[in-house]
Formats: sequence, structure tokens, C-alpha cells
Amino acid sequence: MSSTCLPIASGPTDRLQRRRVVISHGDHQVVVGGGVPVMVQSMTNTDTADAIGTAIQVKDLARAGSEVVRITVNSPEAAAAVPAIREQLDRMGVEVPLVGDFHYNGHTLLNDYPDCARALSKYRINPGNVGKGAKRDTQFAQMIEVACRYNKPVRIGVNWGSLDQVLLARIMDENAQRQAPWTAQAVMYEALVTSAIENAQRAEELGLGGDKIILSCKVSGVQDLIAVYRELARRCDYPLHLGLTEAGMGSKGIVASTAALSILLQEGIGDTIRISLTPEPGGDRTREVIVGQEILQTMGLRKFTPMVIACPGCGRTTSTVFQDLADKIQTYLRDQMPIWKGVYPGVESMNVAVMGCIVNGPGESKHANIGISLPGTGESPAAPVFIDGEKRMTLRGDRIAEEFQVIVQEYVQTHYNKQATA
Repeated sequence: MSSTCLPIASGPTDRLQRRRVVISHGDHQVVVGGGVPVMVQSMTNTDTADAIGTAIQVKDLARAGSEVVRITVNSPEAAAAVPAIREQLDRMGVEVPLVGDFHYNGHTLLNDYPDCARALSKYRINPGNVGKGAKRDTQFAQMIEVACRYNKPVRIGVNWGSLDQVLLARIMDENAQRQAPWTAQAVMYEALVTSAIENAQRAEELGLGGDKIILSCKVSGVQDLIAVYRELARRCDYPLHLGLTEAGMGSKGIVASTAALSILLQEGIGDTIRISLTPEPGGDRTREVIVGQEILQTMGLRKFTPMVIACPGCGRTTSTVFQDLADKIQTYLRDQMPIWKGVYPGVESMNVAVMGCIVNGPGESKHANIGISLPGTGESPAAPVFIDGEKRMTLRGDRIAEEFQVIVQEYVQTHYNKQATA
């Protein structure tokens, strides 16, 4: 009896085709949708009224790889500071587009502070927070009219923590009339998706082009996010911003965001992402940018920085030498990327292996561009180095880490130098 083997999938599903939205500052453009690679973004947590402090954090996020940066615009003081933030960034040579995050009073701030409206490259509008009753439609229209006036794209960002209660009540009433009513969870999903699509359609009716609209429906549960975005992707062709809102702190936030976004990205859903991590006290805001990049890179969707492959360690590796070396090399590579990406094209695809013993060390090192197999417990105090699959040298002594870093640097200079390879 014969059996048929199915082919093994080698990568994510082809991206779903979406409209193409351009976010620009001057001559610098970032494209979302239209089949381009998934974009990584972040948001400051500074007081926007502190123009210098906010500009510095925007610079740090941009340097880490955030391709647009969102800032809170919640008060007259914040709105007045936005042009100064943009000017400070321009003086520092930071071209990253700024996105203004508006809630409750965005219609007032955008109209009262035209310099703020012009300085921002994109607006984020939460349809659940634009006003209540008769004021809601008017205030939403005022924000869209400003976007049309200054030719700015808009993200219509629905959040289940601030869902439009009138719309929710309408859908609940409709559900009550069904012969087989939906569950409360299904009603919530429908309200989120309906809110996003109806507000996008309303924005188009007000004159905003369909190529100026990005949608998001953010929730804090993994399975909820997957269900909502599958339905949203099925029912519209606007580009979609993915993010697990209030993901949490530390490993919990990273794991939850990775679990949710990876499934959607694997299905071709999502055009831009943000990892909403709660910073640990004194923590670095850029951590969420790095996590977003690592999700995309480990899935094979983009390449941002050379990757370090390192074993987890076991009883064979009681020494911490390989751990220290892996950390130093990964930090060194990431720190160099802002300089390297313009000088050494393709370097972001490089793999470096730092292994801790003879079991998998030599084999894994041969698969990497550069690899080193450090001695495990009881092994000979020698570290063979492999370059492009061949053993080239053996390092010994107390300066293995420093010598290996020099080897990595020389490899980058010789293999990715566009002048040397021209």
C-alpha cells in the first residue's frame, strides 16, 4: 500500500493584497500595504510637551529601527510642542515620520494648532473617543477634513477598551432579533470589525482617499486578536496594523505578542506591527522595537540585523564563556547596524554561531557564515572557528572573545563592502 507525502511548507502564506499607503516626511517615505515588507513601529512614553525629551526618545526608537514613531497629542501644550519636536529631529538628521495619537480632543487640537497638523506625517484616530451623541459625527468629520487639507494618511484604530458604545448597542439589538443569537464574544468581535470598516467608509465619504487609510482592531487577548483580524482581513482591503494592546511586561508581553502576531503574519495578514510592552522600571523603550524586528526576522519575513545562533547550555557547558561571547557579539552587531546598513549592503542576512561544546558546535558553526565552537566542560581548551563552512583557525587563551570579534568585523568588511565587491 503506497502513501503520498504532502510537501512541507517552507514559509509564510503569501501576503494578502492591500491598498498601498505612503507615510512621508519631506523626501523620506515609508510604505504600508501594497505587498511591501511589514513595517515596525513604536510609540514614545515621554510627555510630548517636553519637546527635547520626546525628540531624544524618538531618535532612540528610530535608531533602533522604528520606521515611524507615534507620539501622544493630548493637550494644547503637547500640540504646540510637535513642530519643535519635528524641527529638533530634522536638526539631528532623523527623518522618521511622526504619527499623532489623538483621543477626545483631537478635532480641537488639529484645528487650533495647524503647525502641529502640518508637522505630523499621519494621524491616529480612535472612533470610540471622538465624541458622544450628535457631536461624534461632527468631530470625526473635523479630524478627517484636516487630514484631507494637509494630505495626511490616517489610522482608524478601534480598541475594545474604548469601543463606540452606540455602535455596540446597535449590534446588540440586532443580535437580540436573531433566531439563534451570537455569543457576547462574537458580538464584541462584530462591533470591533464593523466600527473599523464603517468609520473608514465614512472617512472616504468625507473625501479622504482610500489610499490614505490604515485600520486596526486592537484587543489584549491572543485568540481574540486572531479571530478579529481574520474577519477584518476578509471584509476589507485596507492595510492592517497589528498589535496586542496592553500586552504586558517582560516575557509575558513578548510571548503573548509573538503568539498572536506570528499566526496572523503566517497567514499573510498584517502590514505594520507594534509590540506594546509595558517597560520595566528604568527599562529601555527600544526593547519593543527589537522584539518586533526579531519576530519578523525569525519568521523569514524581513532581515534587520545579523543573527547570533547560540546553544542554551547544559551540563557540558558549565562555563559562561559562550554566554558572554554570544551576548557581546549580538550587542556589537546590533549597535553597528545603523552604520553598517549604509556601507555594507546585505550584512543584515549574516549568521554568526556561538556554540558551547563539541556536540552541535562544529556542525552548527559550519552552517553559519562565521561560527565558533567553544570548549565545553572537560574538552580541550581550544575553539575552532569556521568561516563559510570551512575550519579556518583555532583560538586559544584568555582573549578568545576579543579575537573572535575582530574576525567578525573583518568578515563584514571583506564580504559586504560594496566597493570591494563592485
